[in-house]
Amino acid sequence: MTQPTPKRPTCTTCLRAESACICHWITPIQSQASLLILQHPLEVGNAKNSARLLHLSVTGSTMVVGETFSPDELDTLLHADARTPLLLYPDTPGDAGLPAPPPSPALPASALRLVVLDATWRKSRKMLYLNPLLQRLPRLALTDVAPSSYRIRKAHAPDQLSSLEAAAQALSQLEGDATRYTPLLQAFDGFVEQQATWFR
Repeated sequence: MTQPTPKRPTCTTCLRAESACICHWITPIQSQASLLILQHPLEVGNAKNSARLLHLSVTGSTMVVGETFSPDELDTLLHADARTPLLLYPDTPGDAGLPAPPPSPALPASALRLVVLDATWRKSRKMLYLNPLLQRLPRLALTDVAPSSYRIRKAHAPDQLSSLEAAAQALSQLEGDATRYTPLLQAFDGFVEQQATWFR
């Protein structure tokens, strides 16, 4: 009779195997805008994924796993703290089947809730198509995108960033502070180096 393979001990904070724990890279930072991360289910078990580190580092952030959300659930998530939700997503003029997003509100960062889709580019588009409430959100497109340090995952374009990098740059852009999230990005570099040792 075959004996079941024992499960590896798992860190209860970062949810990774204890041997690959990333908790020492957590860099607590209080953002002015609140942060909501909607994570595609296929990203949950991906060792190269950066969203968990982002969530654990940005104080008060929310991370929810799913591809399709009920309108009531999503509306509650988007407006949980009475701030105006703003979707981090590039401009896609003429995107077939999608309504044009409303203009971005002229509000301070403290009045905004940044919404990040943690998924591959293809899956993030699918999440957008499947959730009409996301389609109706004003969008934030990154400007002056810094080069990515995400060398452990293949990018299709030089300006494609990890979820952590994109969120950090977006929050910096909203808050008008180019250096505030530097410690988080430096911690991300350490995380990438740690993960790279597993894939060499």
